[in-house]
Amino acid sequence: MLSDHFQAVRQRSLQLAAPLSNEDCCAQSMPDASPVKWHLAHTTWFFETFILEARESNFTPFHTAFRVLFNSYYNGVGPKHPRAQRGLLTRPSLDEVWAYRLDVDARMLRLLDAGSPDAALAELVTLGLQHEQQHQELMLTDVKHLLAHNPIAPRYDGEGMRLEAAPLPLQFLEFDGGLVEIGHDGRGFAFDNELPRHRSYVAPFALASRLVTNGEYLAFIEAGGYRDAALWLAEGWDKVASGELAAPLYWRRMDGGGWAEFTLHGELPLDPARPVTHLSLYEADAYARWAGARLPTEAEWECAARLAGIEAGGAHPGAALAAGLTQMFGACWQWTSSSYAPYAGYAPAPGAIGEYNGKFMINQYVLRGSSCATPGGHARASYRNFFPAGTRWQFTGIRLAR
Repeated sequence: MLSDHFQAVRQRSLQLAAPLSNEDCCAQSMPDASPVKWHLAHTTWFFETFILEARESNFTPFHTAFRVLFNSYYNGVGPKHPRAQRGLLTRPSLDEVWAYRLDVDARMLRLLDAGSPDAALAELVTLGLQHEQQHQELMLTDVKHLLAHNPIAPRYDGEGMRLEAAPLPLQFLEFDGGLVEIGHDGRGFAFDNELPRHRSYVAPFALASRLVTNGEYLAFIEAGGYRDAALWLAEGWDKVASGELAAPLYWRRMDGGGWAEFTLHGELPLDPARPVTHLSLYEADAYARWAGARLPTEAEWECAARLAGIEAGGAHPGAALAAGLTQMFGACWQWTSSSYAPYAGYAPAPGAIGEYNGKFMINQYVLRGSSCATPGGHARASYRNFFPAGTRWQFTGIRLAR
């Protein structure tokens, strides 16, 4: 039932926040990241604003100020609090945000249990739950960025991580390409940017059997990869030359040699077998050039992914220990060489809901797959994630192509 799914997704957000202190939940480490408290409130705001306001006969907002405080980017809804200042919202308190969630959840369940939801309501609730799952992933990546700034390197997840066994050698798997169907196939949920399904010609190509590992990326660093301008796109080299890029985001040289990596399990010695992650498009592209390969297009990636199983993730990407095409899902989002643009025939939904994807189709690149932080059941072959080329705080990795 939809009400059961609603409760399960909403409860999962609370479970993700459970290991955190009130102070953890309020802090914001950079403008692109949001406090956990804000995520918990904004996902609640979505249901109150887009569903309860339209469906309750005597609608009264939980708090009139929340309409502005927890609006993210919906200009059609009205004013919004500046994104970079979300960490300054010490009020409302975290307890008030918990109360907000409980109130809206109770009202939503009354609405859902009043009878079978009509198609329009069911579609909007499902969108709200998919939206919350996106924020569940952001909660983990944002809090990782926050904790990484703490000199005591605190753990989010108290369990340790063992060194992984060496992965199987990387192989390039051949694909025939041809005239292929790209985009969502109509089964289950899809965001509007996955539509319409359309035919696309893909030339024959080869895709790496697994993601690039920490050990392989370390070889790139030691070979002078960050000192060779010939490997880099111009914008990326500018960032290297300025000192902004010198290694993956959470790597640190240890005293006496060697590298450490900050993870949700705390700072640990770098595991050469695990996938390298938290890379910008610039770094992924430079590594691919150094390795005699390139990044795949999103059409190539999707063509191959339809033959792969959807793997579950964990708190950190694990090594590829199986043969064949692996780690397409559940490890790292994979940079492609494709700019984020609409498919031919794309049409955003009317009203403020239509702002969800379409207005961001500029100056960004597509990432495919899913990461270790992606909630279960949220991944699919047609999913199009997107970020600016310099983004590194997400679990982003490298899949090579030829």
